[in-house]
Amino acid sequence: MKKIILSVAAMLTFGFVNAQEVEFGVKAGVNIASITGDVEDVSAKIGFHIGGFAEIKISEKFSVQPELLFSTQGAKSEYTYNEGGFTEKSTDKLNLNYINIPVMAKLYVAEGFSLEAGPQIGFLMSSKTKSDYTITGGGMDINESVEVDSKEFTNTVDFGLNFGLGYKFTENLSAGARYNLGLSDINKEVDGEALSVKNSVIQVSIGYSF
Repeated sequence: MKKIILSVAAMLTFGFVNAQEVEFGVKAGVNIASITGDVEDVSAKIGFHIGGFAEIKISEKFSVQPELLFSTQGAKSEYTYNEGGFTEKSTDKLNLNYINIPVMAKLYVAEGFSLEAGPQIGFLMSSKTKSDYTITGGGMDINESVEVDSKEFTNTVDFGLNFGLGYKFTENLSAGARYNLGLSDINKEVDGEALSVKNSVIQVSIGYSF
């Protein structure tokens, strides 16, 4: 990970020194977030991201774009259990909030159209697990919701790689789609053991440059 961070720092230094132009902007959009690894029967949950960016233009075709984003991530799982005339339905959600700092290398391959890739470091703001369940049958109708703070069991730093594409409609308005591949485990080790679980996020966003 140190090599990645040093490479990013070198890229930024080179970019600022050689930049022909710097554009600042804001962006926001939808997250389709899930987790991968030692998990089963999980599905994506919808979240969002919002923040700012600086596009450092190295040449007409190439630029470097560091960003600072607040991002809601995690996953959910659902199950239904029937026995003896009773039905139990449960929805469990892992809600992870991060401050993410991606640094994207952008290559413009056509007018307004770019391909991008780069590393990302994320800092965990909160981690909560919420369970909503209902039990019906036998004249009963029970609805309960329980939320547990799970930050102490979650690693506070997350590393990943981003791959995506973007399109500039005008000088100011742009759109992009990106996939974040988690590289580091979310879970902390407990008694020397931990499940291998990583973030996996698809992002679709709209940006505005000043």
